Amino acid sequence: MKPARSPALVFIFITLLIDVTGLGIIIPVMPRLIQELTGGTVAEAATFGGWLVAAYAITQFFCAPVMGGLSDRFGRRPVLLASLFGFGLDYLFLALAPTYGWLFVGRVIAGAMGASFTTAGAYIADISTPETRAQNFGIIGAAFGLGFILGPVIGGFLGALGPRTPFYAAATLTFLNWLYGYFILPESLKPENRRRFEWKRANPAGTLLRLWQYPVIAGLLLALALVYISSHAVQSNWSYYTIEKFGWSEKLIGISLGVVGIVFAFVQGFLIRKIIPAWGQERSVYAGLALYAAGFLLYAFATQSWMMYAFTVVYCLGGIAGPALQGIMSSAVPPNAQGELQGGFTSLMSLASIIGPPLMNNLFAFFTDTDAPVYFPGAAMLLGAVLTLISTLLARRTLKSYLAAKKET
Repeated sequence: MKPARSPALVFIFITLLIDVTGLGIIIPVMPRLIQELTGGTVAEAATFGGWLVAAYAITQFFCAPVMGGLSDRFGRRPVLLASLFGFGLDYLFLALAPTYGWLFVGRVIAGAMGASFTTAGAYIADISTPETRAQNFGIIGAAFGLGFILGPVIGGFLGALGPRTPFYAAATLTFLNWLYGYFILPESLKPENRRRFEWKRANPAGTLLRLWQYPVIAGLLLALALVYISSHAVQSNWSYYTIEKFGWSEKLIGISLGVVGIVFAFVQGFLIRKIIPAWGQERSVYAGLALYAAGFLLYAFATQSWMMYAFTVVYCLGGIAGPALQGIMSSAVPPNAQGELQGGFTSLMSLASIIGPPLMNNLFAFFTDTDAPVYFPGAAMLLGAVLTLISTLLARRTLKSYLAAKKET
């Protein structure tokens, strides 16, 4: 079993790496493109950017459970290929957009088809044992990290050629990824583990409510939701924050995100394989969330550019919490519901992305506006720290009850 499993992990890793690189390419230039189309300030561009992310998230919130259910019925491969094709179309719309409204069209298309990480999570669950599942979920984070080494750096340099150039590059890369998946990626879901597609299970509320039947899922989903919302203090806000506070260019933004990617990839691809088996999943969750909170606080009060690089180490070490949480929840559901569980994760991420970007970006815009009662660009990151601490308390309470009940049985 082990020799057959390793190539499949390599395939899914490369597919996700190319996918994330395409996403990362556009980040450094998005503020300038929005400013070009709206004629607004950085604070106003941050507000518009937050609503763009929310438009993507709203669509994905409703469509991700459908894609997760379809992957449980027809297999992971066709759903993943459809998702990649949708992302390619999105980048073309963004590259050719004549007005700000067209950016929404592209984001809606991407949201409707955006199930690559949902399906990848189910794919990894298919080919993993309960003992290796948490570590293998780290491959998603490693691909995310390495993609953010390559993508933003490429995007930062391509941005010098114009704010639309990186979008053409992202579209090309994504369609090449689609071709790669079409010819190389094997199917992972065995016929005996497939289930009928049911509309009542393929809706965001139904999926999340059905997952509620598992004792450990409910509390950890709430904890994870707060982590996802808080993460947008960095994910959706980084470019605007560093432009406003430090006057960074697209090139510097790209390089900084490349550094984030290097550290994150090291944590996800190597460190968690040492830490999670040594510490256990529960302790890894607590340690990771505490480090996330510390990272937010350090970012919020950074006063010089070099601090953003130094504090990235603390923030990225918090990445051990995600795979540990996923491993615990994945072990609590049967094999034929792994796609549904990953669809639930994506729906939760989408729900957080409906709330997080407008909340964090508007908070940033409010405290950087000329009429702000106090000028404090780090307000969103301070809120991220508070939400992460609340998430830690929820996770602790849930895991304590779950593990106590498990011992009794």
